Amino acid sequence: MPRIIAFYVFPIVLSIYCLVEAITSRDDEVRHLGKGFWILLILFFPFVGSLAWLFAGRPLSARRVASAHERETPHFPEYDRPGRMAATAPDQDDDFLRQVRERAEQQRRDYEAKRRADRAAEEREREERRARREAKERGETAASDDTEA
Repeated sequence: MPRIIAFYVFPIVLSIYCLVEAITSRDDEVRHLGKGFWILLILFFPFVGSLAWLFAGRPLSARRVASAHERETPHFPEYDRPGRMAATAPDQDDDFLRQVRERAEQQRRDYEAKRRADRAAEEREREERRARREAKERGETAASDDTEA
């Protein structure tokens, strides 16, 4: 019975534990190889891959220290990645957001002005074509009236 536990049950439990830990670990915390490679290694070589994961691939238990420019509690976690810089003072953040809003509003005004100018140019072009067509029709009508008379 101890042989069964030592050679069958323990490796299976160890492999399942390591596989779950590898799957649930963050990509940026896995050491030495990519996360997907570790998962494949554990799946194809259960005992050896599990031991390798425990000694070489497993994330270190000590948490990474954030830099001075990273937010402590992220407001938008999808944008807060390790190493991504953020304002450390709230007033700087507010100033930055105000500048972004002003720039976006200026771009919107510029775009609207360009659209108005393009529409006016298209309208002038249509008017010129219509005037030429009318002049051409009047000229042809006058020419056909002269030949009939």
